[in-house]
Amino acid sequence: MTNSLAIARRAILMVGVALFISSTAKTAQESEGPVNQVLEWNQNFIDTLIATNTANSSSQRLGAIVHTAIFDAYNGIERTYTPIVVDGTAPPGASRRAAVIAAAYATIRGIFTSLSPMQLNALEARYAASLAALGDDDGGGGESRKRGIAWGMEVAAAVLAWRATDGFSSPPPPPFPFVGGQAAGQWRPTGLSCVAMSALGLAFTSPFVVASTTQFDPGPPRSLVGQPYTDDFTIVKQFGRSTPSARSAEQTELAPFWEGNASVHWNQATNQIARANHLSISDSNRLLALLNIAMADTAFTIWSAKRHYGLVSTAVTWRPITAIPLADTDGNGDTDAEAGWLPLVTTPCHPEYPAGHPSQNGAAATVLLSHFADSQTFTLTTAGRPNRTYASISQARADGNNARVWGGMHYPSTVAVSDAVGQAIANYVNLNAMQRIHGRP
Repeated sequence: MTNSLAIARRAILMVGVALFISSTAKTAQESEGPVNQVLEWNQNFIDTLIATNTANSSSQRLGAIVHTAIFDAYNGIERTYTPIVVDGTAPPGASRRAAVIAAAYATIRGIFTSLSPMQLNALEARYAASLAALGDDDGGGGESRKRGIAWGMEVAAAVLAWRATDGFSSPPPPPFPFVGGQAAGQWRPTGLSCVAMSALGLAFTSPFVVASTTQFDPGPPRSLVGQPYTDDFTIVKQFGRSTPSARSAEQTELAPFWEGNASVHWNQATNQIARANHLSISDSNRLLALLNIAMADTAFTIWSAKRHYGLVSTAVTWRPITAIPLADTDGNGDTDAEAGWLPLVTTPCHPEYPAGHPSQNGAAATVLLSHFADSQTFTLTTAGRPNRTYASISQARADGNNARVWGGMHYPSTVAVSDAVGQAIANYVNLNAMQRIHGRP
């Protein structure tokens, strides 16, 4: 705790350091009305993901860590909901806003270990400015703020310690490296930079809320023989090919856009929607914790299933880039091989079934639709692509899902199954975690 508070004190001296990122969304300081520190630090988390070019496969876990700490820090003072991890009570009179700031800063600093000195200085400047904006806590001389900082740091340390042993960084069990198999329909590496399954640690990471990574197992994929696979094959062969394809120009633009980081996209959407609907700090706190935990537990579930079904020689987990050139070996007389077929978007290096991005779209959209009407306006960003503004949650979900087929990476039936897994997990987390304590307003 002493080291954490020393870091906080040093940070307060760095208010003048320039910020290192410009955000497409309005910052908390630019918004009308009082600053909502939960949304402010969610934006800082988004900005850090972008600045560090963090892989999508790592991002959901990071978002859940940050927002678990923020939630439990605030809730340890407000005591409105059941806690996620830290079932403690803050010192009397501790500032809720200071606790949010400290918990967010400490976890972001703790999990983003690759920050450059310039980026780290900028993060500390944001922390100092955020604390300075609290003033003297309504004439309390800063004592409330000090207690809030200490409590937020304590909660962050507890959450970081908890997740340090969650299995994400542990050596995975054999077979390792995981390379699938050579049976017809079975996933195998696609060569070049793809020589073994990537992000394998996700398959063995302990969830935040769901009981296990098999609680929402999607079940085995459809077989190679039959109309469902034939339809999947035909659609992705026509729409997912690099060129020429049956895609429209708009679909061709959407495919690489939605290859962007799902955590960035859906946190951007949630932050902007929360601001537009004037959510309170308390409501924003639960909403963003729900979003990021649902997405994390969905990621762990999906990767566990990828690894499990990738081991099964009869399970259809091969990618279109493999399936289409080898269609003569699949035993399905209605699929025609095409040598040299290539997808529009580079194929990820892990089994096709189930699908990561569509599961994230299902989880995130379900969270948002459980809180807001579908008609919402928000702008999403992907590096190197024009920004896209949406007028509905469901349209973003649909575009994100269809983009996996237009990009030639996934089959339609896999997309549907995976979206449903994310939806089921989001509903479970919503109903079983962070529940309102009886008698609390």
